[in-house]
Amino acid sequence: MDKILKIASAFIGIIVGAGFASGQEILKYFTSFGLLGTIGAIVSTALFAYLGMVLTQLGSRMQTSSHKDVIYKISGRYLGILVDFIIILTLFGVGVVMIAGAGSNLNQQFGLPPLVGSLLMVVIVFLTILLNVDKVIGVIGSITPFLILSVMGVSIYCLLTMDTSFDSLNSTAIEVPTTLPNWFISAINYVSLNIAVGVSMALVMGGSEKDERIAKWGGFLGGLGLGVLILLSHLAIFSKVDIVKDADFPMLAIMNDISPILAIFMAFILYGMIFNTAVSMFYAFGARFIQIGTIQFKEFVFVTLLIGFVLSFFGFTKLVDLFYPIIGYLGLFLVAALIFASFWMPEKVKR
Repeated sequence: MDKILKIASAFIGIIVGAGFASGQEILKYFTSFGLLGTIGAIVSTALFAYLGMVLTQLGSRMQTSSHKDVIYKISGRYLGILVDFIIILTLFGVGVVMIAGAGSNLNQQFGLPPLVGSLLMVVIVFLTILLNVDKVIGVIGSITPFLILSVMGVSIYCLLTMDTSFDSLNSTAIEVPTTLPNWFISAINYVSLNIAVGVSMALVMGGSEKDERIAKWGGFLGGLGLGVLILLSHLAIFSKVDIVKDADFPMLAIMNDISPILAIFMAFILYGMIFNTAVSMFYAFGARFIQIGTIQFKEFVFVTLLIGFVLSFFGFTKLVDLFYPIIGYLGLFLVAALIFASFWMPEKVKR
């Protein structure tokens, strides 16, 4: 059970930085559709649980150390090229968004120039990537429980202290600008985006576990937990949408409204979750091209982080608005391949 929980925690940790740590993503993908966004969050929860299970099971079954072999196996030669490109683009692009988000986080809470938070993120990500994969998974998983407790605490507080109803807040919520056309497409796009974000590292995690059953249930529990956190975050932001609709980090704005002291604590947790996703993105991006643990791997990741740092100056909110929906639509090819693979699993690799 400990191994299952470790995989589940790490799976959540991989995605939360990109998926909902800031609250900006939840605001645009779910809360902007008001009451219908709640249904969308429930749909996303079911899909995350199923696809999380498929991902880690595939990784374990094929004992992979990179997403490349698995993707070509389940997608075929030609579709595999497209899916591989989408994953590569996602890994690097979301990594850049995380660097930008790190700067925006410290800027909103402490008034520091975005450059400071972004540069600090680059440094600690690089230092962490010097570790081996088991240690990286351990680092990612160790931070996740703090976010889970924080999100649950904030959500319960918001729901218990609501001085109005969701019905009356609905009109405010649907005025939040979003590039998604409706709640259903938004829910599917969100799952597709985050599976594209988590696929590479989730497969690597699964590949590090020889017991396929443990890997499978770890992925399922991680996906289910992720979905529940998304639903709770949406309800918290929805309950305070009139206050946080213009904030880069809505969850942080909620905490400031509750207690400035708790907001400082929350700022560090959010920074840690952004760090989780950033580590996963750049680690998996490097692993796609260079053998892990070599000098060339470390040099490649270092150069990639520097390029990401420069690109992060486009700004966190702009990058989320423009980049995330595109990846979500492209990621549908990956989701289709995973659903197909769940019915026709490749043969187990014995090592």
